Amino acid sequence: MKNCEIISIANQKGGVGKTTTTFSLGVALASMGKKVLLVDADPQGDLTAYMGWHNTDDIPVTISTLMERSIKDININPEEAILHQSEGVDVIPSNLELSSMEVSLLNAMSREFVMKNSISSLRNKYDYILIDCMPSLGMLTVNALSCSDKVIIPVESGYLATKGMQQLIKTIRQIRNHTNPDLKVGGILQTLVDGRTNLSRNIKLDLQEGYGLLFKVYNTQIPRAVKVAESSSEGQSIFSYDKNSKVAQAYKDFAKEVISDGEKEHNRSSFVQSR
Repeated sequence: MKNCEIISIANQKGGVGKTTTTFSLGVALASMGKKVLLVDADPQGDLTAYMGWHNTDDIPVTISTLMERSIKDININPEEAILHQSEGVDVIPSNLELSSMEVSLLNAMSREFVMKNSISSLRNKYDYILIDCMPSLGMLTVNALSCSDKVIIPVESGYLATKGMQQLIKTIRQIRNHTNPDLKVGGILQTLVDGRTNLSRNIKLDLQEGYGLLFKVYNTQIPRAVKVAESSSEGQSIFSYDKNSKVAQAYKDFAKEVISDGEKEHNRSSFVQSR
């Protein structure tokens, strides 16, 4: 079985680059020889559209389909939902049907584990499964965190960037206490950085002072760039749209950090088990 790592990209604040980070990290990992699956866990379907499937309502099988089958105890074949993107990554898509899932989950048996039951059989087929979470801390995000090995928190380099972080950290602690004791915080990723201002530097200092003793603050910073918005409208990652951009290089560096951290954790775990 593959040593697959499931990572949620989460922050209840919108506009911090969760979807861009999910897609860009996925493509960067794939370019380094990793087999990668992305899961669009946002009813807006932004990740699905970003990857080239703009008519999300026409997609026959989505993450919502799989979760509904799980709730109804119908046989699940998650491979039915997988779409193959030209840049070497796969995706389980989403559309507005997922918005009704929040209500369905409220009365479901083992409601925190519906997403886990829907995708767990895919762990032996991928090196990484990245989940793009919606900007809330509702049941869909709880489901994503309950099936993840770690969570990466993108934080915008702007005024009130860290606002709401306490609530997210509280939710992660609750997940550890009740549904997923092994959930780790992979780190905090600073996004939309404008290197011309002091604000971004001050935000990094704030993050390190406020959370650096608890969690890793990634060395990589993702710069703000118009090219990212342009690439999303073309259904391409920043690597296909402008491979020589600073954003593309930053996400390559970030992918190397993610791989390195995973290898260190695996080696540490292997060492402990061998003693």
